[in-house]
Amino acid sequence: MRFAADENFDGRILNGLRARLPDLDIVRVQDTEMAATPDEKLLMWLADEGRILLTHDVRTMPRFV
Repeated sequence: MRFAADENFDGRILNGLRARLPDLDIVRVQDTEMAATPDEKLLMWLADEGRILLTHDVRTMPRFV
């Protein structure tokens, strides 16, 4: 599985995942060309990339999911 963590995802959890599972394929959205992209476009990019979004954004993300 391939994952992407957005800027709303708790960095401590991300660090813990990377420490426990060093081979985990996970990127931070803010480290990609999709940084600061609207949710709808981000979700389209994630689908094209075959990545599962990790987020704590319950305010805006559910509208597009």
